[in-house]
Amino acid sequence: MDKKEKKRLAILDVLTNSQVPLSSTRITNTLTAQGFDISERTVRLYLQEFDENGFTENWGRKGRMIKEAGVRESESSRVHERVGFLSGKIDTMAYRMDFDPITRQGTVVVNISIVPIKEFTVYRRKLIAKVFSKGYAMGRMMTLLGPGSSCFGTIIPDGNVGLGTVCSITFNGILQRRGIPVTSRFGGLLEIRKGKARRFVELISYDGTSIDPLEIFIRAGMADYIGAITSGNGLIGASFREFPGESVSIIRSVAQRLQEIGLGSLMCLGNPGQSIFDFPVSPDRAGAIIIGGLNPTSIFEETGIRVVSSAMAGIFPYDQLFSFSELDDRLQAFL
Repeated sequence: MDKKEKKRLAILDVLTNSQVPLSSTRITNTLTAQGFDISERTVRLYLQEFDENGFTENWGRKGRMIKEAGVRESESSRVHERVGFLSGKIDTMAYRMDFDPITRQGTVVVNISIVPIKEFTVYRRKLIAKVFSKGYAMGRMMTLLGPGSSCFGTIIPDGNVGLGTVCSITFNGILQRRGIPVTSRFGGLLEIRKGKARRFVELISYDGTSIDPLEIFIRAGMADYIGAITSGNGLIGASFREFPGESVSIIRSVAQRLQEIGLGSLMCLGNPGQSIFDFPVSPDRAGAIIIGGLNPTSIFEETGIRVVSSAMAGIFPYDQLFSFSELDDRLQAFL
């Protein structure tokens, strides 16, 4: 990034972090304190440009206030800085959780979707239950957070609930606590034909995105869980991961235990060097297909309801989760 662009983004950052209008003098002083070599005249020129582009609002002698367009511009301009961000977040979340499948104690990684309570119709609840029962989710466990609850830095608005599903990164964390390193390669849409996985038709590398691939596919309307759970033909979210070849027997054992306690997510595990759906794996490694934890929330998007979803939203106690079969009863407290 050249010096001019750095200064431009630095000014936007100062405005974004302020709750009050800022003058060019104050912005200059702030940037100078941060080590920027910038004059007040240069700041004024950038502010004039921001006004013309609709990024800021001129409050006269009080200075400028950032507008929503300015916030979006700052975020979009920095997207290159977030390449690889998701891979780093995956490693961080896997490290932070501490769930022990033997004792069933500790924390897991969860996804959160904020959904209007009124949209939990009987029809949608039945479809969500089928996604779980067909094995197209991360096990059988979920949670609900009511209006006013604090949800990893966000307050659930009135008339809404936070629908929490277990994130498949939980599988990474459990294996890493046993000394097995996990490489998360990509997330994609897995084609289901006659009830069986056939191939990946779309994929996004975790190293090349700042947004979880499944969030992208679901929001873009590319997934087809309704087809997968009704006719057996559809598109579901899954990911491709690799492990040391010598760990295959341990992984199978752990996967079996997770299946027993409601956290099963392993769809397919290859032997060392065995390719999976035509994706090559080196002789000293083993590949696996892991079911996406955000999958059940696609039902809302597929039936015309836009919801705000966040993959890997935070760490959540396992003992506060409940089986999807309890969803109807649990919702009664909010309906």
